[in-house]
Amino acid sequence: MPVSAASNEDLQLVERYGPLVAQPTAVVAQMAQSLDGFIATRSGDGAGLSGTADHEHLHRLRALVDAVVVGAGTVVADDPRLTVREVSGPHPTRVVLDPHARVPHDATVLVDATSPTLWLVGPDAQVPEVADHVTVLRLPTKDFAPAEVLATLRARGLGRVLVEGGGRTVSRFVDAGELDRLYITTVPVLLGDGVPGLRVQPAARIGDAARHPSRRFVLGDDVCTELVLR
Repeated sequence: MPVSAASNEDLQLVERYGPLVAQPTAVVAQMAQSLDGFIATRSGDGAGLSGTADHEHLHRLRALVDAVVVGAGTVVADDPRLTVREVSGPHPTRVVLDPHARVPHDATVLVDATSPTLWLVGPDAQVPEVADHVTVLRLPTKDFAPAEVLATLRARGLGRVLVEGGGRTVSRFVDAGELDRLYITTVPVLLGDGVPGLRVQPAARIGDAARHPSRRFVLGDDVCTELVLR
């Protein structure tokens, strides 16, 4: 019996996202960057870098995790909603890593109650009054080590975590060895300069560079590479 196009698409989705669904505790990261390794122009413009299929992929990841993590810089630059809109599925808890409490007080994640927000700040950060959907958590230091962040989330029952941005935050989780899977969507455009994407500890020689099991899938004009890091 021939497989219908709809059935074939379902099989592809199961193959692509099944490993994440099967794990009650998992940490993944997703980011899109240009061929020359930038997530935004020098002025900070990163909206619309990748295409519709990549946006759908990102929203599927959001729908499959308990929490989505971003750094304060991403909130300041992009004011993201961090909700699920392109596909069907539940909204994750939004987590903002902000040691100095510098995100604008009218940022969407702080005023939109579509999903809960955890605002992680440093011990001395000055925090205003927040809406009911926002919970302020003070970490003991301003270092915000990835392991400490994840332990904080797991203590609240948030086992599946998506680290979404920006480049510095994702890179820290990679270098700390705290990611299970990393999705990098490469967009066929050259920005020349701008906000760096993934930057990890450099290898002295090609033979010393980390190599991980990988697979690739086409997302419209973009190509997503999935690395299995552990």
